Amino acid sequence: MKESHKVTKSVRKPPRRGQSHKVLITGNEAIAEGAIQAGCRFYAGYPITPQNEIPAYMSNRMPEEGGIFIQAESELAAINMVFGAAACGARALTSSSSPGISLKQEGISYIAGAELPAVIVNIMRGGPGLGNIWSAQSDYFQATRSGGHGDYHCIVLAPSSIQEAYDLMFVAFDLADKYRNPAMILGDGMLGQMMEPLVMNKNKVINYKKPWALTGCKGRKPHIAKSFYMAMGDLEKSNLRLQKKYKTIQQKEQRYESLFLDDAKIILVAYGSMARIAKGVVHKLRESGERLGLIRPITLWPFPKDVFLKLSGKNKKAKILVVEMSYGQMLEDVKLVIDCKLPIQFLGRAGGGIPSEKEIISVTRRM
Repeated sequence: MKESHKVTKSVRKPPRRGQSHKVLITGNEAIAEGAIQAGCRFYAGYPITPQNEIPAYMSNRMPEEGGIFIQAESELAAINMVFGAAACGARALTSSSSPGISLKQEGISYIAGAELPAVIVNIMRGGPGLGNIWSAQSDYFQATRSGGHGDYHCIVLAPSSIQEAYDLMFVAFDLADKYRNPAMILGDGMLGQMMEPLVMNKNKVINYKKPWALTGCKGRKPHIAKSFYMAMGDLEKSNLRLQKKYKTIQQKEQRYESLFLDDAKIILVAYGSMARIAKGVVHKLRESGERLGLIRPITLWPFPKDVFLKLSGKNKKAKILVVEMSYGQMLEDVKLVIDCKLPIQFLGRAGGGIPSEKEIISVTRRM
């Protein structure tokens, strides 16, 4: 049985919009504050560790900002409340952790099918099943392959620091509105629970016009938010329109960080919290003269294939080491893009196991 308890209000005084000094804050709280400052005014969720600080923080801050906070009776209720709020034009958010996200999959599929913008946060825990609350990256397939039914995609963003988690909330809401599509922030227990200094940037909030929103139809034709098509051929037309949109997203919204690719003999590929450790290895070994590089995908979908395609055409002698807190999920995307043009090795642990600097260095020295 999944643990459940009452959400309590955050005791930490929240930072205020426009502050330029640093505040010490957890990753979960940074995500929540980033959402609020990005214009989120509706939150519905249900408690599950290790993301409970998000609903706790939202329960305190949303009323202060004139927004709505609802602790729903279940994950299913929460995602369908977000569906309704998004259909009415609100910037809407829900958050959960692995098994809770599994319960939301039907609603996420409905949101994608109805072409509504919404943001979902998954602070991953170990699995399968109830698992444990330690860090893991085993939900990669669920996020990037769209765990619900039907041919749809979520835009998936993976922050690797608390500052980036805050900043990517603005990106997530903007992309969701721009493409009328669900966007997901994929973090893990380490990112959600640790504390770092956060600078409250004055990020620009883009106010997208939403002429499709359900705001009452007096004086105009009614709008309908739906993913149900009865007439033969209508659903296929809708799906083809979605596929065209996804191709546009794949072409225009790839995001990544790269280091030392021009001369690297070994390139580490890692995302999220794992990339912090991988980056430390790269800098450490380069100080001793070893030529390592890094590719850190920031968008997991669309996967940043362009940087890999350039790599396989330019640095043809490089070897790749994929490092994950899973047993090879992102590895599949790297292999698909590289298409056997460069040798690839893998280091992965899951269920709370985190590949260490020592383990990564040991593997690179054997490559």
